[in-house]
Amino acid sequence: MSRTIRTFEATISNQQQVRDDLNQLGWAASKLWNVGRYYAQEQWDETGEIPDDGKLKAELKSHERYPDLHSQSSQRVLEELAEAFNGWFGKRRNGDDRARPPGYRKNGDSHPRSTVSFKAAGFKHDAQFTRVRLSKGRNLKEHRSDFVLCEYQTRPDVDLTEWDIQQVRAVHKHDEWRLQFVCRTVINPEPPGDDVAGVDLGICNFAAVSFGGESVLYPGGALKEDEYYFTKKKAKCDDSSSREATRLDRTRTGRRTHFFHALSKAIVEECVERGVGTLVVGDLGGIREDDENGDPRNWGDHGNLDLHGWAFDRFTTLLDYKAEAEGIDLELVSERDTSKSCSACGHTDKNQRVERGLYVCEACDTVANADVNGAENIRQKVLPNLATDGGDRDNGWLAQPAVHLFDRSEGCFSP
Repeated sequence: MSRTIRTFEATISNQQQVRDDLNQLGWAASKLWNVGRYYAQEQWDETGEIPDDGKLKAELKSHERYPDLHSQSSQRVLEELAEAFNGWFGKRRNGDDRARPPGYRKNGDSHPRSTVSFKAAGFKHDAQFTRVRLSKGRNLKEHRSDFVLCEYQTRPDVDLTEWDIQQVRAVHKHDEWRLQFVCRTVINPEPPGDDVAGVDLGICNFAAVSFGGESVLYPGGALKEDEYYFTKKKAKCDDSSSREATRLDRTRTGRRTHFFHALSKAIVEECVERGVGTLVVGDLGGIREDDENGDPRNWGDHGNLDLHGWAFDRFTTLLDYKAEAEGIDLELVSERDTSKSCSACGHTDKNQRVERGLYVCEACDTVANADVNGAENIRQKVLPNLATDGGDRDNGWLAQPAVHLFDRSEGCFSP
């Protein structure tokens, strides 16, 4: 049995009705942050120490800005300030002389709209009508209602009734307010089986999955088309921070996020169907690092554009928590030599990948889809000696994988 925590973001349907109230709360959070920052600076100057969150709360509880927010929301602002100072100290201890302490949240005479967090006593969730009531502080209740009633909409695959909501955050991003639900649940799923699958992440094919006898390709064409389209559309904007540019960024991010969710869901469903208990993923953490000569890696004009902003870690995180919910373990392994080695016999030669999508082994004459060959090599990372066990294996599936395309009209991958 394990406890898992997830954060689900939702759009606010009645944005116009609640915008002013949420703006007030966001500005109040910034002002309280600044009060705490000023007090921390005073203590630093006098004692050489920064007060922790407990002292910040005790000293500022009676300050006039504290009751602008619900007491738990004010506490969270000061906790975040203390966490920011701890992060700064940690960097200094590690020798980062360029690290700067947390600053004030102010731009001239205006304050940015800070995130406002509501703990258990500060919100009431109405799942039936998909709305949440957020409590105001005592100072902001005068002449207005005591709370902000936000109607929200989550992704279609998210059901908050299945989760224990621990916290709600009002976040101002892309010139609008959104809600983040921090949820917890206890899961104890049985693994679907003992089999192992390997996942190779790439550019043309976003994911190639090997089940050892079967393989599936998930092309990234839809994602690439979006990236090129929105990059060109944004280039036509006179100002990169204009309303239109912001709208384009928001739309592109939303579509990319949906693609990642749809893909990770599809892969996990295939694993469950085939009794996979372990999912092995190639670690692309070093794909942006320099090459062996110390020069930046060059993936070609299109490749470099594709990799710009490509969220490898984000996708893997989504895949991990969806797999965890089904009892599937996810392991990250090095991709070293997985594109050069033959998954059938183990022979390694960097010249065997004769074309972008074709792999031909000079030692055993195996012909394979290059991405599937890489995925199978990744799978074998946790199955030692599989490629060289000397047995006769049917390798036709290496060259003829199933292809599942992203269906824009349905928002999912076709079977």
